[in-house]
Amino acid sequence: MHAGDYEAASAFLGDWGPFQRTVFFLLSLSIIPNGFTGISIVFVGDTPPHRCLIPDSANLSAAWRTSAAPLEESNGISRPSQCARYQLHVIKEFSDQGLVPGLDVNMSDVPLEGCSDGWEFDRSTYMSTIVTEWDLVCNEKWKPPLTSSLLFAGVLTGSFLSGQLSDRFGRKLVLFGTMAVQTIFTLLQVFATSWVMFCAFFFVVGMGQISNYMAAFVLGTKILSTSVRIIFSTLGVCLFFAVGYMTLPLVGYYVRDWRTLLLVLTVPSFLYIPLWWFIPESPRWLHSQGRVEEAEVILRNAARINRVMAPEAIFQSSQAEPKAEKVQAHNICDLVRTSNICFISITLSLVWTILSIGYFALSLNTSNLHGNVYLNCFISAAIEVPAYTLAWLLLRCCARRYCLFSTLFLGGLVLLFIQLIPQDLTSLSITLEMVGKFGITAAFSIVYAFTAELYPTVLRNTAMGTCSMASRLGSISAPYFVYLGKYSKFLPYTIMGSLTLFSGLLSLLLPESRSHPLPETPDHMQMFRWCKKETKFHKCSQQSWQE
Repeated sequence: MHAGDYEAASAFLGDWGPFQRTVFFLLSLSIIPNGFTGISIVFVGDTPPHRCLIPDSANLSAAWRTSAAPLEESNGISRPSQCARYQLHVIKEFSDQGLVPGLDVNMSDVPLEGCSDGWEFDRSTYMSTIVTEWDLVCNEKWKPPLTSSLLFAGVLTGSFLSGQLSDRFGRKLVLFGTMAVQTIFTLLQVFATSWVMFCAFFFVVGMGQISNYMAAFVLGTKILSTSVRIIFSTLGVCLFFAVGYMTLPLVGYYVRDWRTLLLVLTVPSFLYIPLWWFIPESPRWLHSQGRVEEAEVILRNAARINRVMAPEAIFQSSQAEPKAEKVQAHNICDLVRTSNICFISITLSLVWTILSIGYFALSLNTSNLHGNVYLNCFISAAIEVPAYTLAWLLLRCCARRYCLFSTLFLGGLVLLFIQLIPQDLTSLSITLEMVGKFGITAAFSIVYAFTAELYPTVLRNTAMGTCSMASRLGSISAPYFVYLGKYSKFLPYTIMGSLTLFSGLLSLLLPESRSHPLPETPDHMQMFRWCKKETKFHKCSQQSWQE
């Protein structure tokens, strides 16, 4: 059955009745846990200030205990070393002799040693994190960013599986199944006894998170009418994601232990169980599987809720038993078949990757900003609400290329400006970072719609999946951009700002899709800026598509 046939068959329901409003709200509601699951590592895996533990048995004087760690310079500021101390037996002798550090003893002559007795962590912000519990510092400091990357590696794996599972078992079953996976494995993290066990569970959480998100997204776009699904895919899904994101710092402010925080965030997910009886399967998917009677039952129930009359035969026999047609198969190789579609695919993949790096790096970096970590995280989440609203407004009235370019240019430019701000103007630096997050978030929302409009119907799902894969590679690398900040405060902003500006310039090369009909085949696609017009109709290209 063609899309137009289904739209015509279900037109009697209207566009925005009680049934559509219920589906819109409940599916958007199911996105809320995704808002805090991926970003919870900001608090769960944060590294508080620390220094080598000096055991009480050392019996050092107060002066020597304070001076037990050598001073090191980081980003122009001298701080006690977090990974080394003066040899304990040496400074104990000095302490017993009553010598004063720095006056009676030249500290540069005292030999150093590692933190053989463990570490002492600042508990003013967190009671515990996975870093404080498993000592993921110094020689183990590579583990926290890897923890975040493993979550996004799970997201990448889930991206491969979610579409196939949805097509095979249905959108509704996959939606609730992956919500269960996300909830159960987050609970299992609470009882993890090692970092390796925590990461293994976190990987599966990432798989469930993206599969849940994609199943809800696809289910909503398939049930809702064309006029409503645009709002659902931008404001509905995105705004409820932002609500979940804003919930994280609000809960985290009152729950400072990482295990308790995950427990408090996860247990409410069991309240989603009753939604199974309120969210229907996609009638469009049921019909495509030959389950016509089940599809009609859902549509008749929707008609009853909307208080409209359903026709006696919703699906005509010609729709229920479509004629066999020879359909040309397409695959990922078709995204690089001609020079035009190849340039578009490469450009969009780069834009998606850079956007993902910027979005997740800025989201994960809130714990490294000056000021209250919970307030910074909340502002970072709240700034997404006007960003999504702006994206929706821009898409309604402006050319797609200029929408994407302007938001990318804004985000990249302000990130580059941060390094010009004096270190004492921390409030201005944070403001600029949030403006950068605003621009990148808006661009991320715009690129979804832009990508879908550029590709032909026969390749649209394949192209969206490929671009999504590219963005996952960006999110996997994002924690390491944050990690660079430990060596140079401005290095992450310089790299991200430059990359974002570069992606903005790249977006200007893309063809315009606004006011153009959606292409049905690759020959109908608009032309990339560097491609000559005749490239679209090269004999070899036409022959390859015919083959």
